[in-house]
Amino acid sequence: MVVYTVTVKTGDKMVDGTIDHVFITLYGTEGKSERKKLNESPELSSGVEKEYTVECNTSLGKVFLIGLDKEQYLFLPDDDWFCLTVKVKTPEGETLHFPCYSWVIERQLLLVREGKAMTRKNETIPAALAHRLKELEVRKQQYEWKSLVEGLPHCLAIDDPKALPHDARFSLDKRMDVQLTAKTMMAELKIKFLASSKKPWAKLDDITQVFWFNKTQISDYVHQHWKEDEFFGYQLLNGANPMMIQCCQQLPQKFAVTSDMVQPSLGGSTLPAEMQSGNIFLCDYSRLAEVPTNVINLRSQYIPAPFCLLFKNKEDKLVPIAIQLKQEPGDTNPVFLPSDSEEAWLLAKTHVRAADFIEHQFNFHLLRTHLLAEAYTLATLRHLPSAHPIYKLLIPHTRFTLHVSTLGRESLLTENGAITMYTSTGRAGMEVVMKKAMQAVKYSALCLPGDITARGLDKVPNFYYRDDGLLVWDALSKYVEGVLAVFYPSDAEVASDEELQNWISDIYKHGFLELASTGIPKAFTSVKEVTEFITMVIFTMTAQHSALNSGQFDFGGWLPNSPNSLQSGAPASKEQITQADLLLSLPDINASVWGMAAAWLASKKSGDFVPLAQHPEQYFSEPEVLSLSDRLKEQLKEISQKIKERNKDKDLPYTYLDPENIENSITI
Repeated sequence: MVVYTVTVKTGDKMVDGTIDHVFITLYGTEGKSERKKLNESPELSSGVEKEYTVECNTSLGKVFLIGLDKEQYLFLPDDDWFCLTVKVKTPEGETLHFPCYSWVIERQLLLVREGKAMTRKNETIPAALAHRLKELEVRKQQYEWKSLVEGLPHCLAIDDPKALPHDARFSLDKRMDVQLTAKTMMAELKIKFLASSKKPWAKLDDITQVFWFNKTQISDYVHQHWKEDEFFGYQLLNGANPMMIQCCQQLPQKFAVTSDMVQPSLGGSTLPAEMQSGNIFLCDYSRLAEVPTNVINLRSQYIPAPFCLLFKNKEDKLVPIAIQLKQEPGDTNPVFLPSDSEEAWLLAKTHVRAADFIEHQFNFHLLRTHLLAEAYTLATLRHLPSAHPIYKLLIPHTRFTLHVSTLGRESLLTENGAITMYTSTGRAGMEVVMKKAMQAVKYSALCLPGDITARGLDKVPNFYYRDDGLLVWDALSKYVEGVLAVFYPSDAEVASDEELQNWISDIYKHGFLELASTGIPKAFTSVKEVTEFITMVIFTMTAQHSALNSGQFDFGGWLPNSPNSLQSGAPASKEQITQADLLLSLPDINASVWGMAAAWLASKKSGDFVPLAQHPEQYFSEPEVLSLSDRLKEQLKEISQKIKERNKDKDLPYTYLDPENIENSITI
């Protein structure tokens, strides 16, 4: 008789345990064990680790796979079980690690590979190779592609979050947290009769009454300083959307600003001289020209497409010096200047902020993080089996991502969704913006170092998004490089990895629609290429999403600083503009509060928040990879301490890329 010792660990959430009967089967190169019932007493409690024995007549050889299944206990309701890990100690004294981290469903056999990572080429056990192929076949049936909007990345062919495979759904804790936050917030709005009010704002101070409790240190700061030019420039570098600004070496042809207009703002210098010195910056929102507008409360909305010119002054502050609100120059499209009346200049800046809201939400946030992250996740599930090293690298960063994407399509994009009803674009205009943005996507711009260089922002002072982001990028890149070196000792190993090549091919086809202009590789030829691409994927699904999502309420909780819509167009003249013009341009009360509520819900840290690289799941078993993981955690801790030290005395700290505040996946 041969005895195998099996140690089973149940998840620690309240609903993870089970009273049902759980069974295990061991699969080895020399055969398989009998189906063994584990829990003689009808309970595997949450958070408990238990040891069992599996007896076999003869040795199973090398154990490479286990099977877990369960049956209902008596007449009681079905009780699913969440298994964290299984360890198997062989008669020879070897301990094998089986990373499960999955739900065991009634009368469905869950097969779990031993934790050693390997590419398909290195599989030596025929039965293991057969399981590898079968695993992908099943996943391709579970996670199918569909085209939701022509010209945009494809998505999961499931419309209802409840129809998602069990392992892709929110946990009970996550679901309750989201529901409680949303219901509490909406209760406050309804008590104040704001959510249904179609009236315009009577005065700016009334907006402060939207939320009594939902405030942050930064949202209060924004409320106090939103009119200031220095703050306007600051948030283009370190606000919720640091992606639009670029160094300006040549003015756009349609921008009618002249050197004489801006000379008073340049401290005695000239525009050509300051451009040559790298001190002039531009935000160009031309993508928003001719985008169809929404109708809210029976009123047509307005979408600005401005140019905004900024200057880095001698105090290293970035300040706006000229704004043109429409693309086509002319007598009825004046260039606004800081020397104009306070009301006119503020109105022009508010139009820029409204344009920035659209680019931020639909291009950089929704398209470049959520939609692309969904594509990366689907390709991973469809083409990389659980034994593949890249699967093990990426799977912790896909937690809840498919549920979030599916829920977003259900709650935001439907006929009664927030985007459809309460933004200046509505869904139709949003799709136009995103299609234009998709045509402009470049692989180099998805990689932080390349994006910073392309925008000419390498030397801009006080650019914390860049500084913190590059530290995180470098740490992730070194980690990925180290892990890949374990499994890909040469470029030839990359070129011959069929599963890896299928993965990038699927991303190129469904994520980037086979657009050669993006520069996305169709195939990998070197370890260096894979390192950069995997780093980009992880950075997108963690740090980049944090930078674009976490500050939404901080900078949008004060509505005039980030209007989700405008109700009046660009003024044809700078004369006789009053504060009433600003109030009339802001969205009505109901549209305003829904936008502010969405920002709060999206940027609130959830109760089950998992910081970058701090996930408890251990998919790798190789000591060298575990050592690399520990080193990454140390580096991220050092980065966090450095950021905290810089922020210590700041009235406006930049915290979104502190690794402690970066979530390990897109969960909201």
